[in-house]
Amino acid sequence: MTLMSTHELFTRHSLRCTRQRIAIYEALRQCMSHPTAEELFRMVQSETRGLSRATVYNTLEALSKAGLVRQLATANGCCRYDADTSEHLHVRLRETAEIRDVPLDLGAQLVENLPASVLKEIERRMGIRIEGVNVQLLASDAA
Repeated sequence: MTLMSTHELFTRHSLRCTRQRIAIYEALRQCMSHPTAEELFRMVQSETRGLSRATVYNTLEALSKAGLVRQLATANGCCRYDADTSEHLHVRLRETAEIRDVPLDLGAQLVENLPASVLKEIERRMGIRIEGVNVQLLASDAA
């Protein structure tokens, strides 16, 4: 399977394909730290002529609406961004608020071992149907 170019991806999702948008999306795809909009702006600013903070925020909003980027809320109200929109777990470091991906095999093990009886009881008591589980682990740096 060949990877789709960013231009093809944007076209498929009816997004304008500008130099700034490509730079922002490519930087986010290559970044493993799930940056804030401000961090992403600083990462891309020097190599993208005419880039403004507003362009970064507007691009992230457009990419989020198109389903190409996931917004990750944090405890301090700041939003971080992830270009990996597949279902996977995150760990948030308390000291830095950095968000990292949990290795896929371990995340799958954790979700698979959630007690089905508890999930069913939640559905029954609340009158809802659980369609997925979103887990974010909170951690401190190892001493």
